[in-house]
Amino acid sequence: MRGGWGIFAEGGENFGKCNLKSKEKSNKKCNRVNGRTSKEGICKKESREEQSLITQKEYLVSKIQRFTLLSNVFLSVALDDLEACQHVLRIILQKPDLVLKEVRSQHRISKITAHDAILDLFAEDSEGNLYNLEIQREDTVDHAKRVRFYCAMVDSEYLLKGMPYGDMPQVTAVYISESDIWHGGQTGYAVCPGLYDGSSRCKCTRKHQESDSGEYLRPYQEGRRILYVNAEMDDGGEIAKLMKYFKTGDPYDMSQGALSKRVHYLKCEEGGIDYMCKVSKELFHDGWMEGQRSGLKEGQRLGLKEGQRIGLLEGKREVAIRLFAKGMTDEQTADLVDCSLPVVREWRKDHKR
Repeated sequence: MRGGWGIFAEGGENFGKCNLKSKEKSNKKCNRVNGRTSKEGICKKESREEQSLITQKEYLVSKIQRFTLLSNVFLSVALDDLEACQHVLRIILQKPDLVLKEVRSQHRISKITAHDAILDLFAEDSEGNLYNLEIQREDTVDHAKRVRFYCAMVDSEYLLKGMPYGDMPQVTAVYISESDIWHGGQTGYAVCPGLYDGSSRCKCTRKHQESDSGEYLRPYQEGRRILYVNAEMDDGGEIAKLMKYFKTGDPYDMSQGALSKRVHYLKCEEGGIDYMCKVSKELFHDGWMEGQRSGLKEGQRLGLKEGQRIGLLEGKREVAIRLFAKGMTDEQTADLVDCSLPVVREWRKDHKR
């Protein structure tokens, strides 16, 4: 079915340029490894902190141009705009009349004794329904349990003390991945909450639910909806077209309405570029400071010079870890922190342990 949804039963199985003339330097910035210049050296010859403000700005602008909407960082900024976020949800949910009244990016839900949840995008519509949009580029994550955790955190946050269960808001989770994580050949999959005979496999469709024996299955209305969308498969529908745009983030492609306008603003207009530079600087600064603190401790033990070297590398490592959490690939991370791809891959392995 063109543009249709693959269907899942809960329980697990699959059933169903901006040419900114940014004067970017020729980027023949060489790294030195063992006394030689190397394209994939561990660290750049000149650190970002030693460069002029003009050069730093040009560097950040060049990186911003390469962001796509599959980047957690850029997506969070782009969709922290009510009309842009509304455009995306209208297409994915197939609700052209959806009206959002509030949007939050990187929304944190904290519990004293539990793991915090940082929602990439969190929105509420005019009827009080809630939406959580997440993006994930890694294939090693337990996707279903991640969605389960986020939904549970939203439920616990918005079921106020004394509130009857019937008043809990409807929650829709939209999970966007770069690859087809369910390997069903669809652009989108909807989890089907239905009651059925436990001895038979659910064969849910959008029009009806029936078991292998042909018995009608009751819908299981719990007020939660889960949709998986991927940028790998193209089934010819509107969602697939949206995902194609996600993969490019082309600021001159105006096919996606309010979303295209937002991307153009962030990549091509002065106010948007300045804002993206600010976001990028904050992300890098936090990582550098954490790494420098680690290096200082080591420096006290090993001597100042060695400590400075370790601090520099630790700073890059901390930034890389933050970029992993934002959905950056190893290649993108290596480029952004100016380290070799093998080193970045080792950092990711260590981070997963």
